[in-house]
Amino acid sequence: MGSVSHDEVRQHLSERRRRLTESRALSPVKAVMARFSEIDGANQGVLVSVQLFTVIIPLMILGFSYFTGFAENVSPGTVWIRELGLSGPTSDTVRGAFGDTAALRSVWTVVGVAAFLVWGIPMAVMVASVFARAWQREQFGFGQRLARGALWFAIYLGMLILRERIAYGAEYEGAAQVLMFLIALIPVWVFWSLTPLVLVRDGGHGAKYLALAGLAGVVIDGIIVPVIGRVIFPRVIDAWTSFGPIGVAMAIMTWCGVLGTAWVITACVGAVLWERSAPTDTVLQAQTAEDGAER
Repeated sequence: MGSVSHDEVRQHLSERRRRLTESRALSPVKAVMARFSEIDGANQGVLVSVQLFTVIIPLMILGFSYFTGFAENVSPGTVWIRELGLSGPTSDTVRGAFGDTAALRSVWTVVGVAAFLVWGIPMAVMVASVFARAWQREQFGFGQRLARGALWFAIYLGMLILRERIAYGAEYEGAAQVLMFLIALIPVWVFWSLTPLVLVRDGGHGAKYLALAGLAGVVIDGIIVPVIGRVIFPRVIDAWTSFGPIGVAMAIMTWCGVLGTAWVITACVGAVLWERSAPTDTVLQAQTAEDGAER
């Protein structure tokens, strides 16, 4: 590519510094809202939610079916009944809509599971695009996006399994249940702290500040979303389950919309927290590193 003059580099750096100063001058909430609007967060959340519905939901159901031994008397709907704290007629409707896990035994093959895993890579590439925009970085080339997206997706699945085993691996009550829920947040924190490192160009700059950015994922994905799921969503799902199995599907799709939007918000909050905690020179160096890579 053509060379870039020293004046152009200085002008670009000055522009980056101005934008950073303006962002830091806003309140944290306004800064996050501005970043969310800048990256068209609402539409991004919808796109991510569709990928979640077609990739993560089938994998969760298959994983649950495998760990229960594809039993004939166990419904994959138990995943949602447990996750969202459903009970009564609503839980019965959800349980009935999924049938039993025995029917999924034929899908638990190398080809069957690999199909969903491969389909998860485009989802990871899309999430990488969201993070690149939220963190104000140039995106990687297609090859790196594909490789990094696959790595991120593998880490995400590992985090889901680990959190599930910690939080629901045994029957806990009272204080023990609260304690295990808090311990299950540790892999969530690690995952969201590593996400910029994996998906964002020069995401390792200011590495020690990534732990603070990762707290955004803990609060949003690890606490707020589960609370919404257990406190608010059962009332929402009641309105859908009267339509039977199609209503259950639409309710889960709605829940995926909540998760997809939460991921986009997490990207914006993490980026804003990192930019405010890391030294100015570190932020500018990371955000302008792609210029040097292109020259």
